[in-house]
This record gives sequence, structure tokens and C-alpha cells, in this order.
Amino acid sequence: MTAHYTSKHGQVAKRPEELYMAFTDLRNFAQMIPQDKVQAEVTADFDTLTVTVQGFRIGVRVDDRQPYRLIRLGSTESPVEFVGVLHFEPSALPDRTDFWVDLDANLNFMMKTMLGGKIQQAIDKMVDGLVDASEGRMPQMPDGWGR
Repeated sequence: MTAHYTSKHGQVAKRPEELYMAFTDLRNFAQMIPQDKVQAEVTADFDTLTVTVQGFRIGVRVDDRQPYRLIRLGSTESPVEFVGVLHFEPSALPDRTDFWVDLDANLNFMMKTMLGGKIQQAIDKMVDGLVDASEGRMPQMPDGWGR
């Protein structure tokens, strides 16, 4: 059963082309993982990223790039099959991007019940964190982060 999630929209203090370019190369994601906080094995190239954390391996690949508008990511190695779409739309505010994420995940009823709310919270926090970082504020970290 496919579950669909849409994050909140955030006004990121970057133009769509600037933000898109930061996300288009998956090697940039590998650099964002704080090695002193997360014990993870990360491998990345332009089109793929694989992270292993606590024995769980999650791989993604870029399935589609539409310059300055969207990037579609699909799972390659994951306990759950998913497709995520990152949206980059011009904002009504100057030099800002309306950014949001759509996520479709194949979850059975039990997994959807257990994880559905957490998935929604995670993608909303990702948008909030990106907005905060673009405005020079430290993103809010989950409780216990870095302990």
C-alpha cells in the first residue's frame, strides 16, 4: 500500500536555481552528515547516495532532474521502497524559494500506523531546518541528538 506525504512549504532564503544546485549533486548530502554525531558509513556520487546506520542500509538515486524546479529520488536499497520529490518554486518574496517535499512510501498497514506520523514530522522538520539554515539560524535538532 502506497502512503503519500507532503511536507509543509517553507520560504528558503535562496533563489530556486541556487537551492536546486545544492541538492542536484548527492555528494553534497554526504558532506552534511555530521560525522562526530552520527556513526554512519556513507558513499556517494553525483547520482547515488548510500548510508548505513546501525546496520540499516538506505540507498537513493536521482531518477529525474528538472532544472530549478524539482529533483525526484528513488530508493535503491532500503527496508521500505519510496520515491521522494524535492520541489523548488519561485516565491512571491524576492530571492526566496518555496520549497517542499512529496514522499510516497510502500508501507503495509502496521508500518503506516507506526511510522506515518513520524515520517510527516521528519519531512516537516527537514523543511524547517533548511529554512533556518538559509537564514543563518541553527536548525532545531531532535532531543538527544549528539549524545
